[in-house]
Parts: sequence; C-alpha cells; structure tokens
Amino acid sequence: MPISPLAPARFPMLLPVPGLTFTVWASGLRYRDRDDTVIFRLPPGSVAAQVTTRSRTVAAPVSLSRRHAAAARGRIRALLVHAGNAIALLGPAGEEATAHLARALAETLAVPLAETRIAATGVIGLPFDAAALAAQFEEERDWQSARWERAARAIMTTDTFPKGAGAIAKIDGEPVVVTGIAKGSGMIRPDMATMLAFLFTNARLPHAVLAALLARAVDRSFHRITVDGDTSTNDMVLLATTGENARHAPLTDPDDPRLADFVRALDEVAVSLARQIVRDGEGARKFVTIRITGARDDEAARRIAFTIAESPLVKTAIAGGDPNWGRILAAAGRSGAVDGG
Repeated sequence: MPISPLAPARFPMLLPVPGLTFTVWASGLRYRDRDDTVIFRLPPGSVAAQVTTRSRTVAAPVSLSRRHAAAARGRIRALLVHAGNAIALLGPAGEEATAHLARALAETLAVPLAETRIAATGVIGLPFDAAALAAQFEEERDWQSARWERAARAIMTTDTFPKGAGAIAKIDGEPVVVTGIAKGSGMIRPDMATMLAFLFTNARLPHAVLAALLARAVDRSFHRITVDGDTSTNDMVLLATTGENARHAPLTDPDDPRLADFVRALDEVAVSLARQIVRDGEGARKFVTIRITGARDDEAARRIAFTIAESPLVKTAIAGGDPNWGRILAAAGRSGAVDGG
C-alpha cells in the first residue's frame, strides 16, 4: 500500500520506559509475512487508565478490558494487542474468544487474570480462532524494551505508516519518560476514532490521577480529530505507568502544580499521535486544522468545528483547492452553535 503523502519523514527515536518490556511476532492468522501481535509486560504495582469507545456496539476486547480494569482497580501486568481481526460483533463466541486469550495470557506470564487487558483491531464480524493465537504465547519470545517501530507496525491494519511519539518531563526536577504508539486510518471521528493508542510512562502516579490526566489529554487530542465522521467498536486509549526509577515525591492531586511539565509532555505525545492518525486518513491528501474564535463556550466551538470539518461541500472545496469560503460559513451557521442571524 502506498505511504500517505502526509506521513512524517521517519519514525521517531523513542525512549524505553523503565520496567516495561514487550514482544512482537507474526501469528499468521490473517496476514502473511508481517507482525500482527504484541504483548506488553509490566512490573508489579503498575497501574493504567483507559478511555474507550462510546459506540453502543462494543467489541469483546473492550468489554473485557473494562471489566478487568474495574476489578483490578486499575492495576495492570499485561496487555495483548492483536491486529487483523477486531473480535467484534460475534456475540457469545467473541466474548469467549477474548476470555480465552486473557486466561492464556495470565497463565503464560503468571499474573492475575484481572490485571490483563486485551485490544484488537481489524475486520468486524469475522470468526476468530483464539486457541490458535493463545497456543503461540508459550513459544520462546525475545522480550525487549526499545524496538518501538516494530511494535507500532504490528498493530497496523489499513494504516500506511507506523505512528509513535515520545517526550521527557520533569516532576520535582526529576526526569520521567512518556512514550506512545498508535494505529488508525479509517473510521476516524471522536469518541474516539477507529484507533488504538498505548502510552507508557514511569511517573509514579496513582490510578485516580492517571485517569484524570488521561481524560484531559484525550479531550485535547483524540477527541478533536475527524476524517470521515465514523466511530468504531474497538477504540481504546490506554495510559500505563510502571513507576520504576521515578525519584519524585508522591502525588495525589491531578491539579498539583508539580505535574505541569508532565501534563505538557502527555499532551504533546497524545496530540502528535492524533495528528499522525489524521495524516494517514484513507485517501488523505491534505491536513487541515480548524481554529474557532469568538464562540460562546468550548462546546459551541467544538460543534462549529466538526460541522465545518465534516461538511461534504467544505471537503470538496478543500480537495479541489477552491477558495469558496461561503461553504465554511454556511456549515458554521447550520451547526446550531452560532448566535445571531
């Protein structure tokens, strides 16, 4: 598949996250001669927050990950990501397939079942042979911490390039790492998009703080992109922290001023990944940023922006290089968020 003309020149150099290791391989279940499966392994005491799709047709991996997150109160030891089959809309068969993967993952890594998460992406409604994938868990694996591009490529489906971003922040003057990868190309519209994103850090933060910071970061990034106006069944953004080698003092308040630089770094990574997803939109040839000023509040600005962004007439004008600004104003007017006549 041709690489998007909006793709970055190269995959970024990403730092390892202390305590995190992962393994990548080709299962052969759907794709030939390419990696499609990643297992992330985290040390004891790791916690994660997640934001998932608002679609009412939810894939089995999302349902299971929600249940496990609640049962484990955010604790996490292992995350499996598989590309090629969404394990979605399969009814009881999908639920059992996902549960089978989680049990096998927990047994293989000797971690509590509730501290596992499953994510999947690919074709919806396609039967899935969970036993065939689970049987591969016990094979000899190369666990490492720095080959992020390989992991990013493994979770791709219709993507044309791997997506990664990283940043370093300081808390109490002590450095911490934020590293993330994502996938997404089609069905891109907030809450969230057809996308998966996994961000990791070694900042020592409790689950409540992590959840609050992730929700804000997602709202400023993945919830503000669109390509085609569709929302998927499998969307997930997960932020996990190992807490390893973090030398800063404990933090219990997401509004603590000492977190300002970490918030900057987290936003930087999330926004970069979100923009890369848009740049890889199916058939995308132009990247457009819409800035709204003078709206009565943030929600009004959001409604105006998305009405403009998803207007077929605005899209055709942009695609054709036609400076017909009347279409933009007309779209804003029908958003229902513009005051006056």
